[in-house]
Amino acid sequence: MNVLLVEDDPSIATVIRAAFESEGFVVTHCDSVAARDRLLDEGTFAAMVTDVVLTDGDGIETLPAVRQRAPTMPIVILSAQNTLDTAVRAADTGAFEYFPKPFDLDELVRAVRQAAGSNAASAGPDDDAPAGLPLVGRSPAMQAVYRMITRVLRNDLTVLILGESGTGKELVAEAIHQLGQRSAGPFVAVNTAAIPAELIESELFGHEKGAFTGAVARHAGKFEQADRGTLFLDEIGDMPLEAQTRLLRALQSGSVRRVGGREDVAVDVRIVAATNRDLGPLIAAGKFREDLYYRIAVVPIQLPPLRERASDVEALAQHFLKLAASEGLPRRRISPEAAALLARQPWRGNVRELRNLITRAALLAREETIDAALIAALVDDRARAPAANGEPAFPAGFAGAVGAWMADDRPAAGTLYSAALAAFETPLFEAVLAQTAGNQLRAAQLLGINRNTLRKRLVELAIDPDRYTRRTAERVEPKALAR
Repeated sequence: MNVLLVEDDPSIATVIRAAFESEGFVVTHCDSVAARDRLLDEGTFAAMVTDVVLTDGDGIETLPAVRQRAPTMPIVILSAQNTLDTAVRAADTGAFEYFPKPFDLDELVRAVRQAAGSNAASAGPDDDAPAGLPLVGRSPAMQAVYRMITRVLRNDLTVLILGESGTGKELVAEAIHQLGQRSAGPFVAVNTAAIPAELIESELFGHEKGAFTGAVARHAGKFEQADRGTLFLDEIGDMPLEAQTRLLRALQSGSVRRVGGREDVAVDVRIVAATNRDLGPLIAAGKFREDLYYRIAVVPIQLPPLRERASDVEALAQHFLKLAASEGLPRRRISPEAAALLARQPWRGNVRELRNLITRAALLAREETIDAALIAALVDDRARAPAANGEPAFPAGFAGAVGAWMADDRPAAGTLYSAALAAFETPLFEAVLAQTAGNQLRAAQLLGINRNTLRKRLVELAIDPDRYTRRTAERVEPKALAR
């Protein structure tokens, strides 16, 4: 099986060639666009593997010449320019696969073997593809996201975007819409968690005049508003069960019925859903329909938290500084020391939290360059929640943990207080026992409860106070997220 390898880096070419030949491929290597075209004129190849940046041209921009010579030859693209733009350009050319550098050789070999066994290449480029690319980052974690995005641009498969709050789920949905085949249609986003349960069906499916008190006119729901476009259902894990049932019916039938209506209305929408919750436990608890999950999770895309892509923090910070300048704030840049400090932060609020901090830095900086001292001060400010009297409130770790717990578990309305007590009682008792070196009398005094009450609760919570008796008493912060 003859493969054409177009790569101008001799070391990379040698490694790829050795890997291919060990798998039985016959490899023909060249390092330029001119040599590539000459080889294609002289013979045929089962597949081509090409770099983007070559000595005499762009490996993607010159692919029309390849298509003229070998219309059905599958093409695998390699690139060190690891941006969403490159991934989309590769997809638009009809490339069989795209690999950002560095790549896994075994995966590359498998992809080329699969490509060489295919009989036809994908369609040619779409010259009308928009240029707006909202995502930033070149980390391996984001490369995986880019590759998944490019795989859904030329189809209408339903996508489920998973990730913590603030990771950019709506940006991914917008990218799928803007860069996909429905870009000419509307993009309609709806946060299902922000709509009261009694109104969600009206919001999604619309209502007829007089359907309920206050329905003074016919209202087109989000499905109808998104007709021939994309409907983004954010926080779908919080949708009420009854609305889930109607949503499933709409997805299965391709039509909706307005509240109070008698006729179905056909709609043509692509569904992109998102959630920051683990739907598995919700399905097990009967709070999320399993059949709906399989309907929306045709193509899942997992967004990494910012703490898992620290190498992207500086690029994101520079991007947010540009956005701040476009919004009227002074033009700033960030020092290497400040960028390194940012990369070491936990970023519980992910990209959204980083943007907030960078915007404040652009506003408060006295010099053109934002230094590490300002970033350190802003990080320290962020670590404390202000109280009404201006005094510091709970330590940031505890306040942040409470917020993270609320965002993650989302207890039902009316149960927040009891749910919070249940979630935090164990780590609170453990922290107090650690602080008092297992002395139950001192622990009870510190907590302000009766010693017998403490003993009873320790038994009920299966907490062994003897675990702490050999520890040196020290002040520890409550582990509010321990479970």
